[in-house]
Amino acid sequence: MKIRIALGLFLVLIGALAAAGPYSFTGVGLCSMCHRGEANHMVYEKWLASKHAGAFKRLDPTKGEDKNPECVGCHTTGFGAGGYEIGAANAAKFEGVQCEACHGAGSAYKAVAVMKDPTLARQNGLIVPTEETCKTCHRSASPTFKGFDFTQALKMIDHRYRK
Repeated sequence: MKIRIALGLFLVLIGALAAAGPYSFTGVGLCSMCHRGEANHMVYEKWLASKHAGAFKRLDPTKGEDKNPECVGCHTTGFGAGGYEIGAANAAKFEGVQCEACHGAGSAYKAVAVMKDPTLARQNGLIVPTEETCKTCHRSASPTFKGFDFTQALKMIDHRYRK
């Protein structure tokens, strides 16, 4: 009897997870809770001082860039995928190129126990960015494109944990 109950609960849990659909965006505020300060390699602070953090502010509202999907797609986080939406009440939460713009929506990998296991984190949506990830925005179709050197770009945004 106990096995049937456990199996039933397991199936309900699996069904609930399947119904939850794709991962959702949480915003940099949640990431910053664990990824800030000296003990955590100043990851949040490095991002905050970066051009990525201020990407949305560089859009020119007098030209309508802040409402242009072609612009906000690369100057916000999660545009059209449950993150930034033009005119949404929570739009400011996803302004700028935040952690999840490069590392994927964090709803399932945000837990400390998941983040401590790199394989489990990747299984739960964490993306390890590649040159192709960066080139979804850093591409010649961008009106401000001045070339893109992946190796140099990595040096500018380096925030890897080191032991």
